[in-house]
Amino acid sequence: MSFKEKQNYKFEDLVEIMKLLRAPGGCPWDREQDHKSIRQNFIEETYEVIEAIDNEDKELLKEELGDVMLQVVFHAEMESEKNEFNIDDVCDGICKKLIIRHPHVFGNVQADTSEKVLSNWDKIKMQTKSQKSQSDAMDSVSKSLPSLMRSTKIQQKAAKVGFDWSDVNGALDKLSEEVAELKEAVKENNKEHQTEELGDVLFSVVNVSRFLKIDSEEALYKACDKFSNRFRKVENLAKERNIDMKTATLEELDSLWEEVKIK
Repeated sequence: MSFKEKQNYKFEDLVEIMKLLRAPGGCPWDREQDHKSIRQNFIEETYEVIEAIDNEDKELLKEELGDVMLQVVFHAEMESEKNEFNIDDVCDGICKKLIIRHPHVFGNVQADTSEKVLSNWDKIKMQTKSQKSQSDAMDSVSKSLPSLMRSTKIQQKAAKVGFDWSDVNGALDKLSEEVAELKEAVKENNKEHQTEELGDVLFSVVNVSRFLKIDSEEALYKACDKFSNRFRKVENLAKERNIDMKTATLEELDSLWEEVKIK
């Protein structure tokens, strides 16, 4: 039976289809790709999965998970062609990792709470990755992560050895301190110093969000949506009142903003 005649497909079918696409006589575009050329595709597909989760759209989630799975198979097939590793090796590796990092399920270790599970996970992770210090653990945090997410992970690792404020007030005071330093950098008109101090402000904001147990990435995501929605209302209100936003004063626009803000 050919692939076109099948009613339902399984994971092994996806692997075989990718082999055919990459084989001589397959798809010219697929054959031309390498890891770097489709790197951005992987990132985009991952974010589309997140959007489906946020929208609680199960059908879209199913589709987008398939797109992510395709990316995994695509990259694995490239390495299989060079006899480096294949998709079975990828599955073998993750299965072994799960077994090693869940000794409370596959071994004799006791861990009856999520906190104990995570503590064991971190210890095992450091051992298997030959990390001898928290600095090593920090260095292992991917630099390709969104910076807010990377900041959170780095701060969490520092906190595990006690390098942390006792409560959110310390983090808030540090934020105020960094904002004051940014203001000084602005006065100096030194771009390099401004960049450094702005980075410190953002890092401090993430620290505050961590203490409040708020995902900084999610908080900023919602803030973007809130701003976009309010801006649309400002545009609509300006149109109703025949106000040209391009020529209106900042005071006029701010007045419209405050008006839609309280509605």
